[in-house]
Amino acid sequence: MLLELAQWLAGDVRTFNVFTYITLRTVLAAMTALAISFLIGPAMIRKLTAYKIGQSVRDDGPQTHLVKSGTPTMGGALILVSVAVTTLLWADLENRYVWICLATTLGFGAVGWVDDWRKVVHRNPKGLSARAKFFWQSVIAAVAVATLAWSAKLPAQTELLVPFFKTVAIPLGTIGFVILGYFVVVGTSNAVNLTDGLDGLAIMPTVMIAAALAVFAYVTGNAVFSKYLGFPFISGAGELAVFCAAIAGAGLAFLWFNAYPAEVFMGDVGALALGAALGTVAIVVRQEIVLFIMGGVFVVETLSVMIQVASFRLTGKRVFRMAPLHHHYELKGWKENQVVVRFWIITMMLVLFGLSTLKLR
Repeated sequence: MLLELAQWLAGDVRTFNVFTYITLRTVLAAMTALAISFLIGPAMIRKLTAYKIGQSVRDDGPQTHLVKSGTPTMGGALILVSVAVTTLLWADLENRYVWICLATTLGFGAVGWVDDWRKVVHRNPKGLSARAKFFWQSVIAAVAVATLAWSAKLPAQTELLVPFFKTVAIPLGTIGFVILGYFVVVGTSNAVNLTDGLDGLAIMPTVMIAAALAVFAYVTGNAVFSKYLGFPFISGAGELAVFCAAIAGAGLAFLWFNAYPAEVFMGDVGALALGAALGTVAIVVRQEIVLFIMGGVFVVETLSVMIQVASFRLTGKRVFRMAPLHHHYELKGWKENQVVVRFWIITMMLVLFGLSTLKLR
């Protein structure tokens, strides 16, 4: 929206041409999302508290979590509002990748909203049934990935890039691309949701990964940089740097309210949406494996749940004291802040490792 206005004004005042640069709009998007979240965050938290939209806490978990019962949840709506408004303000609204990523994010957010609403308002502990939740996640992911496959113009846009190898790319074809993309979007969405169990644990890794994906988006969408670094050039992908910056800015502002002791929780409305956003961007810029690396904390958290469930069903024994993994370490004696900060540090190292694939090829 503002891009179109700047382009119109640039016809008379050339100074406004500066707003056509993705780099500037990326910075402005992060600042705008940050400002929006800071401005409307306190009011939203007060509304959630007034409507008694509070988090319920499991009795079989760490006893230190019982004091969190009743803390406002569904705060992820704050992130989605900030991201949506910021993207519409600063991104190129004629770019198909922007609309696909934004629609997928809001679609998964809607699924999470219904789930949260049934849990905290209708007092239905099951919320949206697992079958219904998975069905709608699958529909949204399949439509998004199929649209990307249909709009792909070059074979490189559907190849699986292998990091650290400049000339190694696995051709997937349309069907393979859709299948892989589906699992990336749905898997990342649920992985972030599983990780969102401690104050600030999920949002900071999301911010760091989104910022890193913004770099990949900019490189992939730039003909000069993509050629120099050995990446396939994907026209229009650079605009996703603005979208990713909006996620990073909104996420940082949300962390202000979500840091220990949290004033508000993200809820499924935020966790499912943010995971889907990261997965969709990674598919567009062809960095699914790098996303797997950078999101190592999300991956391990998900694996801990799968291992725990499989072990208990097959042997009747538990591998971890409690799953997801962050609860295991809490029950071992780590304080909540220790678990959160240490997982942040691990994510930071993994993100830097992922960024190293830009040059080490």
